[in-house]
Amino acid sequence: MEWLESAYEPILDWSIAYWKTVVGVAVAASAVAVFAFVQAGQSFLPTFNEGSLTIAAVTQPGTSLETSDQLAQQVEDVLLKQPEVTSTARRTGRAQGNEHAQGVYSSEIDVGLEMKDRSKAEMLADLRRELNTVPGMNITIGQPLSHRIDHMLSGTRANVAVKIFGDDLTRLRSLAEDVRGAMAGVDGVVDLNISKILDVPFLKADFDRRAIAEHGLNVGEVAETMETAFRGHVVTRIVDGQQAFDVLVRYDQSAESSVEAIRQTLVATPNGARVPLHQLAEIRRSRAPNRIVRENGERKLVVSCNVSGGDLVGVVKQIQRRIDQQIAFPDGYHVEYGGQFESATRASRRIGIAAIIVLFAVLALLVVPLDSLRDAVLVMANLPLALIGGVAGVWVTGGIVSVSSMIGFVMLFGIATRNGLLMVTRIRQLFYDEGVTRVGEAVRIGARERLAPILMTALSAGLGLVPLALKIGDPGGEIQGPMAVVILCGLVSSTFLNMVVVPALYNRFGALNDAEQSGRH
Repeated sequence: MEWLESAYEPILDWSIAYWKTVVGVAVAASAVAVFAFVQAGQSFLPTFNEGSLTIAAVTQPGTSLETSDQLAQQVEDVLLKQPEVTSTARRTGRAQGNEHAQGVYSSEIDVGLEMKDRSKAEMLADLRRELNTVPGMNITIGQPLSHRIDHMLSGTRANVAVKIFGDDLTRLRSLAEDVRGAMAGVDGVVDLNISKILDVPFLKADFDRRAIAEHGLNVGEVAETMETAFRGHVVTRIVDGQQAFDVLVRYDQSAESSVEAIRQTLVATPNGARVPLHQLAEIRRSRAPNRIVRENGERKLVVSCNVSGGDLVGVVKQIQRRIDQQIAFPDGYHVEYGGQFESATRASRRIGIAAIIVLFAVLALLVVPLDSLRDAVLVMANLPLALIGGVAGVWVTGGIVSVSSMIGFVMLFGIATRNGLLMVTRIRQLFYDEGVTRVGEAVRIGARERLAPILMTALSAGLGLVPLALKIGDPGGEIQGPMAVVILCGLVSSTFLNMVVVPALYNRFGALNDAEQSGRH
């Protein structure tokens, strides 16, 4: 510490003597940091490295289980050719009672990874190129946790969901194709897909209400008979030990494939007679959407994509510009942007508003013990000094600002404010309580005496964060790593500049200058 103090004294004297230069450099560096922060990419969460993949492979609705199984097997064959892939496990379709029911045309493949010579980005780029050779499949590459987060945020398996709303499905399909074309030209867009809503074959029953009434029936009774025949009706339950089984009455499933069998379905009348269904309704073939998706009561189609490179917000802004320039939406049709982009924008706005409120609250709290707005502002001059290193930390970790790095800035600003308060309160104490009559002398003594406590604060915080920073990029370290790097880099800049800039500023602008001139101690 003696050696550090002896090395620090000439630097301190120089900074006080050439305060304009010091402040000018600090202001310029802070301005560069603000500009770099604004230019940095934005994301909701850092890119995870979960050590595995989740592949969503979807073919055309109405595809048989056998065909879907063959196509999904081709996807697995491509995956297993990759040297990093250790295993695959596939689910094709999900039961209708499942919380996330899916048709047999939809497969989900869990992929185990063991990284080798290629980076993960190179491996994913090669994998996407090879998967594009599988015919008739829309493929989205994700990770188990990331996939579920995306699904929770937007209802899709991808980072970005461009939702197109309107009434007419044909018009929605046309607009969705236009949107996909606009998105395809944006750098960073991968796994670009349109949600599968296609016309599939149906059998439609148009009830003849007059004929139904003539037989003493109503539409509900006829519909219930049809539902019982082809979907089944639970009539009782059998208990076998600890197991309970529903007893379902219905036609054999082979009857569904015969239009004539459906027409000959017998409907019981109140007088005991049985009337074939074709006398009560017209049974005809038709086509209709395989599913209808709505949000807030409006029909929608979703164009989804993932983002490579991490700059989620930047990519979505490019998508917005291209869509606005290239596509004119008719009256009654509009587009919204969801997924992680929506969450990142909302989180940034909330944290920004909270930060402004907290800054004013901290300033008000500092004014109380210091009894000077000017000194409180000088204490908070440490915040832009901390921002310099924090922004450098963002660019070291890839130039992407996420919720994780923003939390790092919040913690960093707290430490920086504490360091500034340590120095200013010691300077004031020397002047008011310990008989130092000159402001310049109080600044020099106070800065030297606070060198050790401030360095101890920075070192203890920094050393505690080193293990987290070293884990950046490893599975499990994606959240803490960027936060730790931001704090570490910010501690370096704020600690050094706090010992140089704050004494120079306080010697020139501190409230003690007025007290010295008036002779008050």
